[in-house]
Amino acid sequence: MNGYDLLKPLLFRLPAETAHGLVGRLLGVPQATPLSALLERRYVVDDDRLAVDAFGQSFPNPVGVGAGFDKNAQVPAALAALGFGHVEVGAVTAERQAGNPRPRLFRLREDDALINRMGFNNHGADAVGDRLTPDRLPSVPVGVNVGKSKSAPLESAEEDYLYTYERVSASGHARDADPDGAGRQSGGGDYFVVNVSSPNTPGLRELQHREHLERIFGTLVDAGADPLLVKLSPDLADPAAEEALAVAEDLGLDGVIATNTTTRREGLESPHRAEEGGLSGRPLADRATEQVRFVAERTDLPVVGVGGVFTAEDAYRKIRAGASLVQLYTGLVYRGPSIAREINRGLLSLLERDGFDDVSEAVGADL
Repeated sequence: MNGYDLLKPLLFRLPAETAHGLVGRLLGVPQATPLSALLERRYVVDDDRLAVDAFGQSFPNPVGVGAGFDKNAQVPAALAALGFGHVEVGAVTAERQAGNPRPRLFRLREDDALINRMGFNNHGADAVGDRLTPDRLPSVPVGVNVGKSKSAPLESAEEDYLYTYERVSASGHARDADPDGAGRQSGGGDYFVVNVSSPNTPGLRELQHREHLERIFGTLVDAGADPLLVKLSPDLADPAAEEALAVAEDLGLDGVIATNTTTRREGLESPHRAEEGGLSGRPLADRATEQVRFVAERTDLPVVGVGGVFTAEDAYRKIRAGASLVQLYTGLVYRGPSIAREINRGLLSLLERDGFDDVSEAVGADL
């Protein structure tokens, strides 16, 4: 039994959002302090076989923290010290938003799942951008998930996304010229994700249609956003998903994240299953893996697989289905701070079992 096994029952007695806030404050203690080195020695799996190059970035391992865990870029260095190979912060909106009324985050313990209807609560692009400074950022890539402000009309969404991008990009994603890659030369995100697929902002998913995507991404491409990724919904019909991928190819985007949360509720056992919002965790695993496969079969763009990643086997299935990287959030809630270490160690064993020299060789092996 590890420390989180002892702490978890206490955390789970608290409302889910209260517990999340407490964990964030605890992670803030070692953030950008010498304590981070102690965490790194315990949790980081340093092995070149896990390294991944994707959309112009170098990742020490394929396991990252998905958007939503660190909405306001307050603890990316602490999360990297837990062994994650990248951290995606946000979703960040142009305006500071309180989000939807509480309660808005629910544990479905019987299903290893969460339902959230947070509503893009965040401190806003100005505040988050101010935190993306070299002294606060880890050496692993930090992505910024960009969402639409609730008040912004759909017909002018591109202006809202552009404002946020300009505030969180700073001078781009340049790194220190030091060959060891130990530091950063400038702040801002290392990659940028346009979130048009959250179910918790009214009308947002309409932006996944071609005319909206072309306008939003065209504006960001013209502004120099790079690398630029799109995050798709698992509930998107195949023709609409193919159309979104065609736009991504036509505009020269750099990657696809599959998937966001789902509004589907099939097979759930928890009494919270009727709550409105986006479902994440174990019930989404197979659907997310199939969307990874769907995307990887139709584009050469790197794919980030998200949804139901709790174990090395979960991550490996997405990698073999075509994901270059994977992300998790709900798994961190249920499994605790050692999850990246356990997944990375497990991936090394699976690679050895199947005769792969490194994780990149396994990407798309089942296609």
